[in-house]
Amino acid sequence: MAEDKDQDSLAEEWAKALGKDEGGAGADAGADAGGSPDDALADEWAKALATQEVDGVKKDKEQSYLRTQTHEPEFRDMTAEHKAQRQNPGTKRDLDFILDIPLEVSAELGRTKLLINELLQLGQGSVVELNKLAGEPLEIFVNGKLVARGEAVVINEKFGIRLTDIISPIERVKQLA
Repeated sequence: MAEDKDQDSLAEEWAKALGKDEGGAGADAGADAGGSPDDALADEWAKALATQEVDGVKKDKEQSYLRTQTHEPEFRDMTAEHKAQRQNPGTKRDLDFILDIPLEVSAELGRTKLLINELLQLGQGSVVELNKLAGEPLEIFVNGKLVARGEAVVINEKFGIRLTDIISPIERVKQLA
């Protein structure tokens, strides 16, 4: 109800302002003469502008309320820690959170391509020729990316790989391109 009164009073103010701007004797003079179509149009415009102004006030109040309900995020200043680690390279980094990430490690002896017909003809005792020569290093992949090379060994009747070459980060980046 109070908003309707505010809206009506704003509409009247706009009507008066529009009536005076048109150089006449004001909005009241037209009303005494029976009301012209221009006065009715001015009244409609005044009501529309008042409604728009009331809506703007409501929106401003809502925004100010929302601003009081939110708070600024708090970020930890990492620059001091970073500078301290650069000055003291022997300090341990806090990377314990990555120790529980599972990785898939696989070793590749060699590769070959077969037709489906050749694959179906394989049986026990069949020999599959691979693209690597005997004595060439095996490739070790972590999550599908080459990280090392090594040689096959047998320890306690189980196969293993002795790493002979770790791929440098520069070589790994070159493989991505």
